[in-house]
This record gives sequence, structure tokens and C-alpha cells, in this order.
Amino acid sequence: MLIRTDRDGFQHPHASEITPRAVYEDRRQLLKWMATGVAGAALATWAQREALAQQVQRPGKLAPLTVVRSAVPGAVTMEKVTEYKDASTYNNFYEFGTDKSDPAQNAHTLKTKPWTVEVEGLVRKPAKYTLEDLMKMGAQEERIYRLRCVEGWSMVVPWVGFSLSKLVEKVEPLGNAKYVEFLTLADKATMPFVGSRVLDWPYAEGLRMDEAMHPLTLLTFGMYGEVLPNQNGAPVRLVVPWKYGFKSAKSIVKIRFTEQMPKTAWNKAAANEYGFYSNVNPEVDHPRWSQATERRIGEDGLFAKKRKTLMFNGYEPQVGQMYAGLDLKKNF
Repeated sequence: MLIRTDRDGFQHPHASEITPRAVYEDRRQLLKWMATGVAGAALATWAQREALAQQVQRPGKLAPLTVVRSAVPGAVTMEKVTEYKDASTYNNFYEFGTDKSDPAQNAHTLKTKPWTVEVEGLVRKPAKYTLEDLMKMGAQEERIYRLRCVEGWSMVVPWVGFSLSKLVEKVEPLGNAKYVEFLTLADKATMPFVGSRVLDWPYAEGLRMDEAMHPLTLLTFGMYGEVLPNQNGAPVRLVVPWKYGFKSAKSIVKIRFTEQMPKTAWNKAAANEYGFYSNVNPEVDHPRWSQATERRIGEDGLFAKKRKTLMFNGYEPQVGQMYAGLDLKKNF
């Protein structure tokens, strides 16, 4: 493993055990919040998540994966890794609820065995793969990626998987295949919020072919050296580190190769807020908030000083050339 955690005997203090610097530096803002009643709700939500984080399964509780060091340029950031308890309890997975703590509380109902992923569309070799088939396509690499959410928070997570390009090459796309669409499980019996009006189910995402073939695009089976927890997209998900987190489809059951740009879940729900590309771009604000800064989960709690958001989430040297000549404000 590349990352040393609490298992090595050294434990960093939890955010709840120290007074965040920003709390006493930003008393005026806190007083304003108190006056409007916002602070009470925000603190209650934060306290709920912190309590849940203390109960979550620690690394070593889920099935371990045999991992190798990734040789892909840019695949390992040297930034501090987010603690497992935070990365596994602060999630967006709307099939299990809209609050950040809902997936960790509700995803135990998800059934991940047996699991198959069907590959169809404009390919020479359409197929239906079991999870075991997929995992045998390549060595399981540990890659430490930043994950940036469109809502303004970020994490650093050691994901485990291999480049999606291995699967793409195996099925041999036809010449007119320009996009790859990902469809996820939508099972009302095990996913309590499927059927809600938040999104059009099943959850769908898509990438341009060159994005899907980029070596940083990860077909992901685990994190922190173990299989994925249900709430993080078990048993197989996508991680595209230079895009906002919602582009990384969870619990994938179908991959389709198309000539036309696929309609994606959040773009269908609010096209003016969520474009197809969804590259991390601090210069393009979300209609309801700025994207210029972000809050790193696990750093000093609710009132932590924000970080400046990096273009392409810090992966511009690796991926920027794919968008040369593209209007990144129009094609957001």
C-alpha cells in the first residue's frame, strides 16, 4: 500500500476533537448565521455526519484487494489523504437519499452479488461481463486522486482499479462510436430513493471517446486497499478526476457506445447548471454559487478556510490538451 493510516499506530486528531481555526477567526460570520438561524441547522447536520463517521467500518473490515503502484503520470497526488471515515460517510448517491449522510445510513440494502455489466452499442464485441471478469482485465492499481464536487467540497481518495481504456480496447469500438454512456442500477427494492422526482432514473452519465480512453479515467473496484463500500458506488464505478464528482457513475450495470452525445442525468434535470463536459473550471460559476474555492472534507470542520479551486482539479497538465480550441465557458 502507498498510504499509511491509523493502522500504523499513529492517529491524527479528529476534526471534532480540536477547535477549528476558522471558528474563532470568523466570529462575525458565525454571529450572522446565528441571527438568521442558519448556523443551528448547519451545525446539526455537521454533528450528525461526525457522529456517523465515528461508527463507520474502518479499513480492514471489508475484503482487501491486492494492489500495485500505478505508473500512470499524474495518478498519485502527494496531498494529504482524506480519512476513510470521512470519505465513506460524506457522499452524494441520490439513490439512497439526498443528504450527505444518507448513503452511509441506507446503502446496506444494496445487493452487489451477483453483478454483471453489459457492454453494447457501436462495438465489434458486445458482451456481458461478471464483476470477476471485469476485475481480471487488468492489475488493480492504487491511484490517489482529488475528487471535487460541484457543491464546493473536495477530498483526496486512494482509489483502486485500472484504466477504463482496457475495457474499451477489449470490446473494439466501431469507427463511428464517439461517446461512451454509463447506466447505473435503478432498483426500487434496494435503493429507496429510486422513483423520486429528483432525477430521471436510471442515473446516466457519458464521456467523449477520448475522455474515456484517457489513462487517468479509472474503472474503480475499491478504495483504501479494500472493495468499495456500498455508499461509495459498489461494486464498480467510474472515477474521472478532472471532472466534477457527479460525472463518476456509481454501481454501473451497462456501458453503451454511441455516435450521438448521450443525455446525462443532471443535464436532463437542469441543463443550465450541469453541462455535459462538467470539467472543473473555477472560472465558470454554477448559477447559484461560485466555483472559485472549495472546502476539503476533514480539514478543521465546518468553518474551515476554503482552498482555491484548481483548473481541471489540478490535472490540467495531463488533460488540458484534449480541450484545446474548445470554449470552456460555453461547453461547461
